[in-house]
Formats: sequence, C-alpha cells, structure tokens
Amino acid sequence: MKTNRLEALSDGVIAIIITIMVLELKVPHEATLDGLRSLLPKLLAYMLSFLYVGIYWNNHHHLFHASERLSGGVLWANLHLLFWLSLVPVTTEWVGESHSEPLPMALYGVVLLLAAVAYTILVRTLVAVNGPDSIVARAIGSDWKGWLSLACYASAIGLSFWRPWAGAVLYLIVALIWLIPDRRIEDRLLDERMSS
Repeated sequence: MKTNRLEALSDGVIAIIITIMVLELKVPHEATLDGLRSLLPKLLAYMLSFLYVGIYWNNHHHLFHASERLSGGVLWANLHLLFWLSLVPVTTEWVGESHSEPLPMALYGVVLLLAAVAYTILVRTLVAVNGPDSIVARAIGSDWKGWLSLACYASAIGLSFWRPWAGAVLYLIVALIWLIPDRRIEDRLLDERMSS
C-alpha cells in the first residue's frame, strides 16, 4: 500500500483541527488593551496547541516519507492518533476559558499524553511492518524524545492538580524539545539516497 491516501486524510484532519482552534478565538468586546488582555489566556492556549499540532504534522510527514509499507494495523494506529489529536481543540478551549484551573489543565495533559502514546503505537506498528533494518526503524532508534515526553506528560498531569501553571510550563518544555529539529529521518533518507 502506498501512503498517499493515509497522508491526505491525516493532513485534512489536522487542518480541520487547526481551523476549529482558531475559530474559538473571538475578538475582544472592548477595543482597549484590557480587552486584548482578556483574550490572552485563550491566545496562549491556542499558541501552545497550534505548536503541538504542527509538531505532530511535521513528524507524521517525515515518518510516512520514510515508510515503504503499510498495513491495516498502521491505518488503525493512524486513526487512533487522529482521534486524540481531534480532542486538542476541546481541551484547549477549556484551558483558555478556565484561566488555568487544575482539572482543565490536567485533562489537557491527558489528551497530550494519549496522543503521544498513540504516536508511539503508530511508530512501533510502522517499524514492525517495514522491518528492523528499514529506514524508519534505524531513524527512530531508541526514541529517547518519545519516552521522555511520555514521562513529562505524566508528571505535568500530576503537577497540574498542585500548580496548574507548573503543568503548563512542563507542557511547553516538551513542545520545545520537539521544536528543535529532529533530523533522524531526514538524515537516514539522505544516507539511503547517497548510497543508491
């Protein structure tokens, strides 16, 4: 199976997720700095979520670019990831509306954690289908960023009940870890082209 249809579906869902999030941002009722300041919590929540969705889109693109084979399991694993990502707008809105109350901040982390688990399942399924010597398997390697992210999300969920802002800071740190370009897949693809 080729990856084109799966990638097109995923791109479309991710575009809709971003669209839903931005449509939740409303113009302030007052044309003043105070009016703009009242929008700040929602804007910050949107910015963090946009960053996360963008990171998933970027990594998803690279992951499937390195994959040569798909299976039914990969299709279901991809839908599993899209399901958790589709909940990001809901939790983003709740965090922005609640001004960082513990439960919304923790639930935001639960969605991020489960999206990360789904991405890990997708990666492992692709490695299994493509083989241990495949480009994707060699590029992923030990996946220290993925495992570190899971641990940070779990910690941030607990922190959110104690100090919601601390959970938010940890969510931002994980996003920044992934924002640093991960060239593993690009480098492996380049090595393959050079050796061919």
